[in-house]
Amino acid sequence: MPKDYSWLHNSWHSVLLLSLLILPVISQAQDFENNRPTARAIPLQERPEIDGEVMQDPIWQGITPFGDLIQTQPSFGSQASEKTEIRIAYTADTFYLSVVCYDANPEQLVVSDARRDANLDNTDAFIFIMDTYQDGQNGFIFGTNSLGVEYDAQVDNEGQGNFNANRQQGGTIGGFNLNWDAAFEVKAKVGDFGWSAEFAIPLRTIRFQAGRDWGINFRRNIRKTNEIAYWASLPIGFSLNRLSLAGTLTGLDLRNPGNLKLIPYVLGRMDKNYELSDPKREFSAEAGGDIKYSITPSLTLDLTYNTDFAQVEVDDQQVNLDRFNLFFPEKRPFFLENAGLFSVGSPGEVDLFFSRRIGIGEDGNIVPIIGGARLSGKLNRTNVGFLSMFTDDVVDAGIEKNNFTAVRVNHEFKGRTALGAAFISRTGMETDNDYNRTFAIDGKLGLGNKARMSGFYARSVDPDRPDDAHSFKFQTDYQWNNWVMRAAYTEVGEGFNPEVGFLLRSSFRKPEALILHHMRPKKENSRILEYRPHISYRGYWNFEGFQETGFLHIDNHWEYKSGLEFHTGVNFTTEGVVNAFEISDGIVVQPGTYNHAESQLIFFTNRSKPVSVNIRSVMGGSFGGSRYLNSATLSFRRGDKFNADFTYQYNRFNLPVGDFSANIFRSQITYAFTPTMFVQGLIQNNTSRKLWAANIRFSWLQRANTGLFIVYNHNLQDRSPLNNSIILKYTRIFDLVK
Repeated sequence: MPKDYSWLHNSWHSVLLLSLLILPVISQAQDFENNRPTARAIPLQERPEIDGEVMQDPIWQGITPFGDLIQTQPSFGSQASEKTEIRIAYTADTFYLSVVCYDANPEQLVVSDARRDANLDNTDAFIFIMDTYQDGQNGFIFGTNSLGVEYDAQVDNEGQGNFNANRQQGGTIGGFNLNWDAAFEVKAKVGDFGWSAEFAIPLRTIRFQAGRDWGINFRRNIRKTNEIAYWASLPIGFSLNRLSLAGTLTGLDLRNPGNLKLIPYVLGRMDKNYELSDPKREFSAEAGGDIKYSITPSLTLDLTYNTDFAQVEVDDQQVNLDRFNLFFPEKRPFFLENAGLFSVGSPGEVDLFFSRRIGIGEDGNIVPIIGGARLSGKLNRTNVGFLSMFTDDVVDAGIEKNNFTAVRVNHEFKGRTALGAAFISRTGMETDNDYNRTFAIDGKLGLGNKARMSGFYARSVDPDRPDDAHSFKFQTDYQWNNWVMRAAYTEVGEGFNPEVGFLLRSSFRKPEALILHHMRPKKENSRILEYRPHISYRGYWNFEGFQETGFLHIDNHWEYKSGLEFHTGVNFTTEGVVNAFEISDGIVVQPGTYNHAESQLIFFTNRSKPVSVNIRSVMGGSFGGSRYLNSATLSFRRGDKFNADFTYQYNRFNLPVGDFSANIFRSQITYAFTPTMFVQGLIQNNTSRKLWAANIRFSWLQRANTGLFIVYNHNLQDRSPLNNSIILKYTRIFDLVK
């Protein structure tokens, strides 16, 4: 049957036009690339004591400080309202940094959470990013607050991920990995001057290339004035992740310190499954662990055996209010380390490698991981990644033993340009001709610091789908001079089947575009910090030329200097249903085209306050009827010890074929005895599944998020016990090379 391309006349023409409009704006941009600041690291013969005391430490006082920070908000381009002094030094095996954050009113310092990796956005904090390869793309983030909280993360591709995820679903993948956990030390101290902090980061913890300068930038939050300031100034709308605009750290004379770590664990658990005819408590014990070896300072080999993730928080409950796949983000530490290196495709929509396919079955059941290996890092300007994992069979679920392999190579050129390739495979270990493979090439072309073109092309191979097994995407984007403009086209062939990947939906053609403008009022006494008017569109067509989805979004964000924020918008939607589908029990949406409009309102108060609220409401038409999607979160904290979030999602549909509601209640409560000892509770209710689920976790952390974990899980379905378990796990890091 000949393909119908008439759908392209309007949608693809508009996307192409926007792509061409993006490029001429480049010449109009303000010059931020030049005059990047430079600092120097000082070699030390004597190590400073890491206690948070900087002003009385003779080692630090012997180093000339720097730290002229520039505001990005509320007064863009002005000097920071408070003085900051930064000093950097190093020994043969450790990188040291100290900071003195002067504050005229230290009694007003805001600290909201004492846990490791707690969000620092809404607190007084100091954060820095190190581009240890000086490639302008990848880096390590470290930070703290006045309590000395440990905060660390990895950044890949300057933190850029998918720009247009389905707003009904959360958790899309980006280039920022908060779950990377490094072994480092930080201490802080509060005084009449403000507060100070000291970092000691072992060189074996990070990856770097000897003999090179590093890119570096610093951010300070002064929360009482809702102020954010950077050392290397950034345009409006940019974050610390924008490494191509970072400053430079010189004076580094580093050598490979060697790195060989053994990370074993022991675990005991008690389970009771009430679905069995004769439920009994069953005890089991396991042991396993990882080995981490740095072949070079920038290339690391990880080996894992009997890989376990018992301490990881369970997934947030979701309700599928459409006919497409739900996305659940990866939370397991082993797969999150260097995850950005293996990422290829369109994050959250066409992920060619999705690590949740390893060790988790289609129904969410656990598949034992026998073990595997990962080699990841950098060879000069080439990123290399190799991952091979073996999973065991699960007889009751009909799952056989499998091998999962991902190979990734990506060479970075100057100017935010790169070219890469990937190979992803699943091979059945027990049945002949049981395999699925995906081949891909991808690249990006940087047009200065303001614009970029990127894309990928992939094909899948398996015995069942030999035809039309392709996928590709082309995207062009511009971000500068307060403007954000993006346009893209994605296509997924009818036979494309990446079994070790994730497809939000299969078989489609999709044009999309976005225009956003950051507007700052010029009046100094204005209560408004920023307006963000924007318009975006995405449309999905099948290969017969039938439109299955259209989403035109017109919105404005009103951000106040007080931290209050409103988003007001309207959506014009099209849903084309080819085959009838059951949206809820007994309620079947019939084939047809449904055109509707809906209003959207988002409101949240200052999240650094002891009590804050976040409300999101969508009201309008849906599948010939109406829908009301409302969610509200109440956040409460008492000091830095107790934090609680209570969320209720109310989803109500009134359709010609029937009415239904699908609601979720979620409570997340944390009490931190110290920054490394805390208890967390996650209790959820999903009315569509008649499920109550509780996940209670006690953590006593040592280095790099290892330590003692006690986990209790309990599930009720339709008021009857489903299963429960209690798990005791201990894991520890042993440095075998000192």
